[in-house]
Amino acid sequence: MSNVSAYSASQVRLHWIIVILLAGQYLFHEGIADAWDARIDGTIPNEPFLNPHAIVGILILLLTLWRVGLRLRRGAPALPKEEPQALKIVAKITHLAFYVLLIGMPISGALAWVAGLELPAEAHEVAAKVMLALIVLHIAGALVQQFVLKTGVMERMSPRRMLKRGG
Repeated sequence: MSNVSAYSASQVRLHWIIVILLAGQYLFHEGIADAWDARIDGTIPNEPFLNPHAIVGILILLLTLWRVGLRLRRGAPALPKEEPQALKIVAKITHLAFYVLLIGMPISGALAWVAGLELPAEAHEVAAKVMLALIVLHIAGALVQQFVLKTGVMERMSPRRMLKRGG
């Protein structure tokens, strides 16, 4: 699986589409939080209704499943040989955690929203905080790779790769 030299254009596109959708989920979170509070306190009926946060969450789930499928089928480039082993372990754990959260958060959010359940809502809220911490770690790791270790790993997921053909 690590015999590929770069991510495919599809993998890069999915990465950046998910990044943009996820950023929107955080930036426009207030609407769903207010709607949830109103459902729980009885201001509005405890019935699910379509809302952009939930729709985008399901879209993120579907795109993540597609991305996982591509990764299982195509693989991912190996981490740089010169990268310290400890950083390789952190990178692998971080990526696994991203996939778990990108799949688990829409499921917990949907369970909370559709069934009006508090426990999945609380899990969703905790997962959102963990996701933010992972995003910061991921960006910091990419910057260290680029500017300190100078391994060039950021080029593998560069938006310029989205313009290349292929899957």
